[in-house]
Amino acid sequence: MKAFVLICSSILMFASPALMHDQSPAAQTPAPAAANPTPAAVKMQIRNVDFHFSENIVVHIAALDGKMSPTGTGMPVFDDKNSFALDVESGDTTVSMAALTSDMNEFVFAVPGSPIKDLKLKTENGRLAMTGILVKKGGIPFETTSSVSLTPEGMIRLHTEKVKALHLPVKGLMEMFGVDLHDLISTKKIPGIATDKDDLILDPQQILPPPELRGHVIAVRVIEGAMVMTFGTPGQPAQHPRSTAVCGRRNFLSFRGGPIRFGKLQMDESDMELSDTGTAPSFDFSLDGYKDQLVAGYSKVTARGGLCVHMPEYSAVKHTGPAVTATAKK
Repeated sequence: MKAFVLICSSILMFASPALMHDQSPAAQTPAPAAANPTPAAVKMQIRNVDFHFSENIVVHIAALDGKMSPTGTGMPVFDDKNSFALDVESGDTTVSMAALTSDMNEFVFAVPGSPIKDLKLKTENGRLAMTGILVKKGGIPFETTSSVSLTPEGMIRLHTEKVKALHLPVKGLMEMFGVDLHDLISTKKIPGIATDKDDLILDPQQILPPPELRGHVIAVRVIEGAMVMTFGTPGQPAQHPRSTAVCGRRNFLSFRGGPIRFGKLQMDESDMELSDTGTAPSFDFSLDGYKDQLVAGYSKVTARGGLCVHMPEYSAVKHTGPAVTATAKK
């Protein structure tokens, strides 16, 4: 009997620990696999870049600090401008009247049933002047002159000071027909555009094509031939962190931190800087044409395993694909 007890004790001592655990059905059920987390945002810094949102819609970025944030569960992909957004912490941007005109015609109002068309914008003594055609009113040409300011929410207010239709002051016509700007230019179908009595309200985060530019505008002004927008934190003066460039150029875009993919290449922990090769005051760069710029340039690996990519200006390279224009909002 003692021998039997000793044998049983030995079996229990050397048995697999799993046999000693709870063998209930609940204990045997494996834990569910954790969902794939959204990749981390990529720290982004831009200095002196003419950034093409499309072939004709170009924003000069004097300085921008923020993040390239995935819009879904995947990583930012250069070849898919809807895969990420540009979250701006601070930035100084300038949009020429030519670029703003293209933006309004090719993107903002390029939707079925748009109330206006053939817009042209210019500056006049610190004001924004606009001409176009009122489609809903039988193709009547109109022109407006507006002062530019900000709402507390960071929206751009175009306060209408003068309005003409058929080259006649419209205020009298408005009183005659009992309508106002909201009636003449209905913006229900135009994302990023709203009306407030006789004023137009523009949302800076929606009036440009992808990638979406997200941030709070803390200052806006009209200069000769352009509109200048400053992004930052409300109630605080605009300021930019010190340049983090490591590749020796003053005009650049840098990406560091989370994963990114461009073409067939992928960086799981991005450390890449794109810069120009010439002496132009700013770097002409296009996401739609970056491959052509990449092929025409060269790259070097840094001591810490990062990548310095030197590219010619977008306007200087031969484009292998068709010119890309903005895709109108649906």
